[in-house]
Amino acid sequence: MRISLFVKSKKSKTMATYGMLSASTINGTNVENEEGQNLGHIKDLMIDTTTGEIKYAVLSFGGFLGIGDKYFAVPFTSFEVDRVHEKFILNADKEFLQNSPGFDKDDWPADAGHSYYTSVSDYYGTRF
Repeated sequence: MRISLFVKSKKSKTMATYGMLSASTINGTNVENEEGQNLGHIKDLMIDTTTGEIKYAVLSFGGFLGIGDKYFAVPFTSFEVDRVHEKFILNADKEFLQNSPGFDKDDWPADAGHSYYTSVSDYYGTRF
């Protein structure tokens, strides 16, 4: 998968040209749906250590000032990138997201590679 997002510094410009960015650049990026509704922000990335592929982005959604946030693993391929406005676009409404498999920010799935992410893939119609 080729990733081309946005450039935050002259140093990263060359890397962005080749479709690479650091995880710290992606973390914190806002996520909206196609109607412009705020769906939260990218909290973290889940990387398959055998292939090096980004499998999921952990989306922080809900709550206020970090209180009551719920996390959702969203297949990375489900996002589109808006480089001009520096955000991710997820083709989902808030209800779809609220009904997707989520987890508490202090209680991440223990089986991080299996049943939870399989249920996420099934929900979004992607392959794990």
